[in-house]
Amino acid sequence: MEKKLAEFKCNTNEAIQLKLVRFPEDLEDDSTTFNPEYSHQVFGDDEVAFGYKGLKILLYYNAGNLSTLFRIEYTSKVNENFDCVEADDVESKIRKIIPPGFCTSTDDFVSLLEKEVNFKPFGTLLHTYSVHNEEAGEDITYQIYQADMTCPGFREYHERLQTFLMWFIETASFIDVDDERWNYFLVFEKYNKDGATLFATVGYMTVYNYYVYPDKTRPRVSQMLILPPFQGEGHGAQLFETVHRYYMSSPTVLDITAEDPSENYVKLRDFVLVKLCQDLLCFSPEKLMQGFSQEMVTEAQQKLKINKQHTRRVYEILRLRATDMGDPEQSRGYRLDVKKRLIGPYKKKQRELAKMRRCLRPEELTNQLNQIDLNMQHEQLEESFQQLVSDYRRILERLAQA
Repeated sequence: MEKKLAEFKCNTNEAIQLKLVRFPEDLEDDSTTFNPEYSHQVFGDDEVAFGYKGLKILLYYNAGNLSTLFRIEYTSKVNENFDCVEADDVESKIRKIIPPGFCTSTDDFVSLLEKEVNFKPFGTLLHTYSVHNEEAGEDITYQIYQADMTCPGFREYHERLQTFLMWFIETASFIDVDDERWNYFLVFEKYNKDGATLFATVGYMTVYNYYVYPDKTRPRVSQMLILPPFQGEGHGAQLFETVHRYYMSSPTVLDITAEDPSENYVKLRDFVLVKLCQDLLCFSPEKLMQGFSQEMVTEAQQKLKINKQHTRRVYEILRLRATDMGDPEQSRGYRLDVKKRLIGPYKKKQRELAKMRRCLRPEELTNQLNQIDLNMQHEQLEESFQQLVSDYRRILERLAQA
């Protein structure tokens, strides 16, 4: 019986099929379909829906306005007589995250597709750029806008847009859009259809403006997503730099931070901040070789709204570029400089150990010492350094190609 029940379990990351539809023929084109990276927030940690064979959860969006088609298909489903088990209510789970007003009929969805020509981006245009498309053999134009909830139709559009977060950000949650301290930044592609110019949604970022006493704000990036069909084309860097420059121009902004940044976000931030900082005089090769300085902290904060922690990473990346790692003396100087920062947490452990020696009984101290292997700490420190240098080199390679 258990084996038979297992046949009715479906991996929801595979069952959910997403599309950004521009033309009616996209509906039947498998190459336009993409799947979630995560579905645990909707279907639980196992990311499984029970009770179906051949389950397909179709979530198709018009490319611009994101009007939605939602439909469930399957080849068979357990019934009430099947050993007293019920199929998961997939529809109600999806309905919890997608706003009402979606289509269930393909014909209705296609009729909305015809209205895409009327869709225009929300808010104020901040930046226009182009990316060469090898397949099309032409440059494609993209635009970045800043919007808020006062823009007509934006609230409803954002409700549809934010559903993608659940599938592509592991710890995503929906924000309180009634809080006026949120800013929204949107990326759109311009494309032609039957002689008209249309706009397709590429990605977005949300930023919360925290108050800093007495008269400053500290914008904090909360969510950032470039939709999968557009990933790997440089849109994340364009969006990040545009948003950073938007806040740089404000005299009330202290610095710009991020909430619980992912590893990929940190790499993106490093790339953009190094690009912005590399022409500052305080980051000249001569000054880099003299070590991290207060001048760097002050100039990066005042001119570019970069905090001390991020400025330190920028310094390490640019110093690596200025260092001849084949020269033993220069290489050693760089390694010691970076490790001096990395060793901070280990020194904290050693201070804690000194306190333990004074306070703990011998058997308790032995137990704690077993958990602190100094040789292992040295190995971990070297491993962290090598990983960091590897990451920094990739950033410098990308910078050389920019």
